[in-house]
Amino acid sequence: MKKTSIIILTLFVSFTCVIHAQKVRVAAAANLRYVLEEIKKQYEKEHPKTKVDITFGASGTLTQQILNGAAFDFFMAADMDFPNALKSKGATVGPVVTYIFGKVAMWSKEVNLSKGLNAVLLPEVKKVAIANPATAPYGENAVNTLKKHGLYDKIAGKIVVGENISQAAQFAFTGNAEIGFIALSLALAPDMKGKGFCYELPADVCPPIAQGCVLVKGWERNGEASRFMKYVLSPKCDAIWKSYGYGLVKR
Repeated sequence: MKKTSIIILTLFVSFTCVIHAQKVRVAAAANLRYVLEEIKKQYEKEHPKTKVDITFGASGTLTQQILNGAAFDFFMAADMDFPNALKSKGATVGPVVTYIFGKVAMWSKEVNLSKGLNAVLLPEVKKVAIANPATAPYGENAVNTLKKHGLYDKIAGKIVVGENISQAAQFAFTGNAEIGFIALSLALAPDMKGKGFCYELPADVCPPIAQGCVLVKGWERNGEASRFMKYVLSPKCDAIWKSYGYGLVKR
């Protein structure tokens, strides 16, 4: 009898926890893969009744998924255009807010990148990885930078396209491309930091990318999403953003 009572009590406590647990479903740009996991860990520690589920991908792909009804509460893009596009279609609630400035870097496992952008012309460079410019703002930015400096046409035959910025980084890290144009945040992540050559593109060569976030329509059913958005924008996350090379937004 006593054993039965304990089981019933355990089930009741578990059921109660489920009732009170809240979940925030986040669609996040692939350049946020490591930094956002750290922010999530910190948030869940401070809010133990909340679980943050994150889906990473190219911003254009995530935008299309949201328009098709994917169940997300909060969208963190790699630029301002994709969240503004969602807003213009009535798929969001509230303003699109710039939450961070991302930076682009070149990364190579073997090739010395001291020549900066011109390293793509070196004879030992057979392939250059970029993210799909149609769906990934960092890929679009890389293409525009190469065109601006008269390099794109010279290396067009070398370019290999990743589905998103994480895959472009993977191509470079695994040697499937000698050079990759990736997010600086990925170059500073534990998997890649100190394991190759990294060249951060100067602001006058490639300006930092303003990244926007917005609450997705329907989030009102889950007030925790708004609280998580405020947390991401708060000074509590500044040190984490900076450790991954992001530029902070002045508020």
